[in-house]
Amino acid sequence: MAPTSSVSTILFDYGGVLAEEGFAQGLAAIAKENSLDPAPFFHAATEAIYACGYVTGQSTEQDYWRLLRSQTGIRGEDQALTEAILSRFTLRPKMLATVRRLRKQGVNPVILSDQTDWLDRLNERQPFFQEFSKVFNSFHLGKTKREASLFSDVLTALKVEPRQTLFVDDNQGHIDRAAALGLQTHLFQSEELFFTNLARRGLA
Repeated sequence: MAPTSSVSTILFDYGGVLAEEGFAQGLAAIAKENSLDPAPFFHAATEAIYACGYVTGQSTEQDYWRLLRSQTGIRGEDQALTEAILSRFTLRPKMLATVRRLRKQGVNPVILSDQTDWLDRLNERQPFFQEFSKVFNSFHLGKTKREASLFSDVLTALKVEPRQTLFVDDNQGHIDRAAALGLQTHLFQSEELFFTNLARRGLA
């Protein structure tokens, strides 16, 4: 069955869209455990994961935690710190059900995530990759959504035009970069608003 809207492909972010934002929630828990202000700690932790190259596969989890300890003084073993994050990435059943329904309508669902090898480990815990035709992960691509060229690379790989593609993400900067290249976009704030947006596009 062919899609009734102009959208043939939907690029889904993982954390904060398909699943609860385990990175942010885990960092908040780590900040609390270490008596740190959560907002600046989240900023430092986010910048560190990009700066050390872990998010693009250029370094390791151990390198990341070593850098963040040196910058913020946090305590805890690597495994415990990682688990504080991974345990909070909970898949959203309604989102996965929507992905399955969209596939039946002829829409191609794809994951586009700025993630480390944690995404692969999360899939091992609770498989979800099989729901998507393709998984693009910065850890394996060596490039992130902070680089506009990533979107061009993905569209080329999928052989789809920007105007036929809907990008769904909870990060305004990523949304802006995608929109500047001509992709349709949706800034994810809640499942309800996303489902309403789909209905407006004839994808209910």
